[in-house]
Amino acid sequence: MTGSMRTRFSSIPLVALLSVAVAGCTVGPNFRRPSPDVPVAWSASALSSTNSASQVSTAPTGDRARWWTSFKDDELNSLIDRAAGANLDAKEAVLRIAEARAQRDISAADQWPSLSVNASGQVNRLSDTTPTGALFNKVGDFPGLTGISFPNPYDQYQLGFDASWEIDLFGRVRRSVEAANANAQASLEDSRQILISTFGDVGRAYIDLRGAQAKRAFTLDTVADAKELLDLAAQRRRAGLSPDIDVVRAAAEASSAEALLPALDQQITVDINQLSKLLAREPGALRTELETARPIPPVPPVVPIGLPADLARRRPDIREAEARLHAATAQIGVAVADLYPRLTLGAQGGLQSETVAGLANWASRFVTAGPTLDLPIFDAGRRRGTVRLQDIRAKEAALDYRRTVLSALQETENALAAYCTDQARGAALSRTVARNRDALALARQRYAAGVASFIDVLDAERTTQQNELLLADSSTAVSIDLVVLYKALGGGW
Repeated sequence: MTGSMRTRFSSIPLVALLSVAVAGCTVGPNFRRPSPDVPVAWSASALSSTNSASQVSTAPTGDRARWWTSFKDDELNSLIDRAAGANLDAKEAVLRIAEARAQRDISAADQWPSLSVNASGQVNRLSDTTPTGALFNKVGDFPGLTGISFPNPYDQYQLGFDASWEIDLFGRVRRSVEAANANAQASLEDSRQILISTFGDVGRAYIDLRGAQAKRAFTLDTVADAKELLDLAAQRRRAGLSPDIDVVRAAAEASSAEALLPALDQQITVDINQLSKLLAREPGALRTELETARPIPPVPPVVPIGLPADLARRRPDIREAEARLHAATAQIGVAVADLYPRLTLGAQGGLQSETVAGLANWASRFVTAGPTLDLPIFDAGRRRGTVRLQDIRAKEAALDYRRTVLSALQETENALAAYCTDQARGAALSRTVARNRDALALARQRYAAGVASFIDVLDAERTTQQNELLLADSSTAVSIDLVVLYKALGGGW
């Protein structure tokens, strides 16, 4: 190696050291975690729980990650545990996480040098009709060069390497990695949100199923009672104590009750199919497991909900929106860094020879090394336009974060209000149904004794039936309201 070449190569480490020293500069705004604008406490109207058997408390929550266990229903626990591993939406979310992490690894790879090796063997021939080819073919004709010739065609074999390293002077690569990490976090939060939605859907479908089965069981009892009343009316008609119209009305009442059964059977089928889908099973796959009626899962006596400020730390959709804002902020730095020069250290070297055996000769070596500086001069405003674009996207992400927080607060307040008011409605219906049953029993006794008309019995029967069904709907709604509340609070992950 010549002295001049040694001089040139000795300057390369110096350039590298200077570049590393400058690499501490990272342009673009640094991300600051936003402070969500949330109230200090939940509104008094949402926490109103007069006549509610289950109270809500602002005390810190317990194990809300497995909120479904508070219903004390082993079948519900089993369904949700299976859905966690089988649901197709959850599996797709896991793939999106892997995709985001792979993208992060791709971005992170730009921080390090790249090195590749190559080998080639070529046959080359220069055209005689080009100036270069003609010159090489006639080189021996020049005075003083007699006897010198260049083979044409000629062979060329090469073993070499190619190395390059972009020095991250202004943090373009670091900002890219930062954005990729934030996007990976956003994908993770998205998967958590999908889990919350999946578990909530399983809970709602299961409770709705048990509610439909409870209504079906009550309707069957109503049909049996109506047939008993029909027998009583027929006995009184045969004894000459009641007219024929009482028998007709009793038969109509029994038929009316039976007419409710097909719709309830359809609802049961729909709920079972929905649960089968959530567990990635074919329609009806869970019928044998779920067709036996069980009580509607009751709500716990106390539901701790924490404070509004907890939502930002707990709800995955808010955490995802924050991660998206982080990524958008980092992309501004990437765009700003493109306004500045890029410095790349590169080196190529290896062995070249006309024969394979010649590659072993030290004289066959070749090398090219040194820094390359790329300085943007004119691009008609493309780079600065990119900076403005990324800045606008970051502002959009900030607005999306605020919107997500507001939606979370609204969703939770509405869920709290529904949970409390439906409990109050259910308590009133329970008292009403108890009085309806007493009235129905009294009306039947009076009809059997001949001191009341059959219309009184029918009115009492219909009123009791309607309120019993409303009470079953109310019990179902309260348990579903709690599922919705747990989902709004970010429980399930």
